[in-house]
Amino acid sequence: MITLRKITEDNFIECINLEVKEDQRKFAAHNMFSLAEAYVDLTNGYCIPTPYAIYEDETMVGFIMLAYYEADEDDDDDETVYKVCRLMIDKKYQGLGYGRKAMEKALELIRQFPCGKADLVVLSYNPDNTAARNLYAAIGFQETGEMNGNEVWAVLRLTP
Repeated sequence: MITLRKITEDNFIECINLEVKEDQRKFAAHNMFSLAEAYVDLTNGYCIPTPYAIYEDETMVGFIMLAYYEADEDDDDDETVYKVCRLMIDKKYQGLGYGRKAMEKALELIRQFPCGKADLVVLSYNPDNTAARNLYAAIGFQETGEMNGNEVWAVLRLTP
């Protein structure tokens, strides 16, 4: 069974040792970078980042980082959203459905509004990353036509 668990001093090293396949490295930031980014974002008040290790029973199979962004009228962010900042499954565990199960578990958590209410979940991905595009579309994310640098924005509405 897939669970999302906090990164602690007990699982930190295991988390940063997870790796994607060689040809996927251009699509995914290293987990050490993601954890450092979470620290910077949190300490500077940019958002509320929530990084998690993805476990299948007692085996760590991946990493996901979520964040909660409140609307900021001064920055053209007119909606409060949850964001899926990162999702990676270790190269040893890819192709087993863990990415989809982890996303479903993350959405289940988001729908509990742990940091506050929001109407949308947003994410972005490289348009050449067909595995990500297909996964997110299958879960219900819709591309907006907007870009986040060189990545495609996609959204999932939480409320009708």
